Amino acid sequence: MTIHVEGLVAIVLFYVLILFVGIWAAWKNKNSGVGDGLDRSENIMVGGRDIGLFVGGFTMTATWVGGGYINGTAEYVYLPGFGLAWAQAPFGYALSLVVGGLFFAKPMRSRGYVTMLDPFQQLYGKRMGGLLFIPALMGEIFWSAAILSALGATLSVIVDININMSVVISALIAIFYTLVGGLYSVAYTDVVQLFCIFLGLWISVPFALSNPAVSDIGVTAKKTIYQAPWLGKIEPEDNWLWADNFFLLVSHNFYLKFHRETVYNSKMLGGIPWQVYFQRVLSASSATYAQVLSFLAAFGCLVMAVPSVLIGAIGASTDWNQTTYGSLPPKDKDESDMILPIVLQHLCPPYISFFGLGAVSAAVMSSADSSILSASSMFARNIYQLAFRQSASDREIVWVMRLTIFVFGALATAMALLTGSVYGLWYLSSDLVYVIIFPQLLSVLFVKGTNTYGSVAGYIFGLLLRIGGGEPYLKLPPFIYYPGWVTQEKVHHLTGDVEHFVQQRFPFKSVSMAASLLANVFFSYLTKYLFESGMLSHKYDFLDAVVSKHSKEIMDKATLVSNHDNIILSEMAPVRQVLGASLAGTFTNTEVLSDDGASSPEAFHNED
Repeated sequence: MTIHVEGLVAIVLFYVLILFVGIWAAWKNKNSGVGDGLDRSENIMVGGRDIGLFVGGFTMTATWVGGGYINGTAEYVYLPGFGLAWAQAPFGYALSLVVGGLFFAKPMRSRGYVTMLDPFQQLYGKRMGGLLFIPALMGEIFWSAAILSALGATLSVIVDININMSVVISALIAIFYTLVGGLYSVAYTDVVQLFCIFLGLWISVPFALSNPAVSDIGVTAKKTIYQAPWLGKIEPEDNWLWADNFFLLVSHNFYLKFHRETVYNSKMLGGIPWQVYFQRVLSASSATYAQVLSFLAAFGCLVMAVPSVLIGAIGASTDWNQTTYGSLPPKDKDESDMILPIVLQHLCPPYISFFGLGAVSAAVMSSADSSILSASSMFARNIYQLAFRQSASDREIVWVMRLTIFVFGALATAMALLTGSVYGLWYLSSDLVYVIIFPQLLSVLFVKGTNTYGSVAGYIFGLLLRIGGGEPYLKLPPFIYYPGWVTQEKVHHLTGDVEHFVQQRFPFKSVSMAASLLANVFFSYLTKYLFESGMLSHKYDFLDAVVSKHSKEIMDKATLVSNHDNIILSEMAPVRQVLGASLAGTFTNTEVLSDDGASSPEAFHNED
C-alpha cells in the first residue's frame, strides 16, 4: 500500500484546525478570572469556574466519547456471540453521568474543591491523599497511552502512514495546546472535536449502508446471514459477569474474548471517581450548572453512539468476499477491534473514509488531552502543593503543571509506542479506580465518622481482592478463585496458537468494591471506639486520626496550610478569607456557597 495523499491532507487540515482553536481559546481567556482574584493555576485547572452550559456540555460529552467509545461500540455490535447486548458503553456512560449529576456533582462543586482528591486530603490527610493519587494517576496515564496506541493503528488502516509518527504528532498537538491554555483550550477544542466526530461518522453511514455487499441490517439483526445476528444475546451463565462489567468502570469483556487492541469501557458506578469528570463538574459556574452538565453529557453520549452501532451492524451484515478487504471477514483475521476503520475504508468512497478518519482522530485527541490535564492537575495541587510545598507561589504551581503536562504526555506517548501490555495495565488500573477510589469517595462524601485508619483498611481490602482475581492479559494468575471460575481458551486465528486463562464469572470486582467500602466504615468506627474507650493508648494513634485534638494543621473554609500529617476538621480556626493568595480558595469558593452551605465533608454530614 502507498500513502494516501488525500488522507494526509485531510489529517493535516484537521490538526491545524484543532491547534488553531486551542491557541485561540488560550488567548481569548488569558485574563479570565484575574478580576475576581482567582489564581492562574486554578484557572488552568478548572477554567476560572465560569464554563457555561454550551461549552461545558460539549467538553464533558467529548471527554467520554473517545476513540475507545466509538471503536469499541462498533466492535461489540459486530462481534458474533456478543452484539448490541454486550455493547454496554452507551447506556453505562449515560447512567454514570446521571448518577454523578444526581449525587456527586452538587456536593463537590458547592464546596469549591479544585480536584477530586481534595476531599480525601481534607478528611484523611495528605498521606492518604498521596496513596489515592497512585491508582488515579495510573488510570489517566494508561488510558491516554491506550487510546494513542489505538489511534496509530486506526490511522494505519486507512492512510497507511507510519504508526509511530501519527502517534507522536497527535500527542504533541494535544500536549501543546493543553500547555498553552489548560482547561480552556481543552474545552474549546472539545467543541470542534465533537462536531467532527458527529459529522464524520454520520456522513459515512449512508454510503456504507448503500454498498452492494451490505445486506439489510434489519434482517441481519435477528437472522443469521453471514454471521450470528448483531443484536446478540446474554447467556444465562453470563448474567452475573454482564452485571459486574456494567457496574464497573471497564466493561472490556476481556475475560471472555481476550482482545488485545480493544479500548472500550462502560462507565456506570466506576465512571464517577475520575478526575476528568470532576474537572468538568468543578469548572461549572455553579453547582446547579454542574448537575445540568452531567445530564446534557448523558444525552450526548447516547446520541453519539448511534452511528457506531450502525457501523457495527453494517460490518456484521457485509459479505466481505465482495469487497477489497478479502475473502476472510475481520473476525477471522483477529481484526474485529478495527471494524470501524475497516468499514470506512472498504465500504465507503475514499473521500468519505477520510472524513471518518478525522472523526476517529478527533475522538482520541479529545480524550487524551483531558486525561493528561487531569493527571497534571492532581499532581501539581495535591502532591506538590498540599503535600510538599504549601508555601509555593501561584507562578510556581503553574510551571509545575506545565512541566507535568509535558512529562505525563511524553510518558503516555512512550508507553503507546513501546509497551505491549499497555491495554492490560489500563484494564487493571481502571479496576483499581473502581474498587478503591469509588468506595473512598462514597465514604468521604456520604458516610459520617470515617477516618484515616478506615481509609487505609478499605484501600488494602479493595487492592487485595481485586489483584487476587488475576489479570489474564498481564499473565497475572489469580490467587483467589471465586465461585464459578472456569478455564477458558483463546485461539489465534492467524497463528493457530491456543492460550488458556482463568475466567472469573463471579462479580468479584463489584464485591471487592463493596468490601472496600464496608472495611472503611468498620475499621473507622472500630478504631474510634478503641481509642476513645481507652482500650488502646492514645500514643498509638500515630495517624492523629481519632485522639489528637490540637493538630498543627489549621484549615479554614478557604485556606489549607499544612506542616503535619493529618487534618483535624473539628479544630478549624475561623480565618478571614483572602482571595488571591497562593492557596486561596483551596477547598471553598465563596461564589457558590449559596448553592450548598456545606464546606467540608463533616459539615455536609452534620446537615443531616
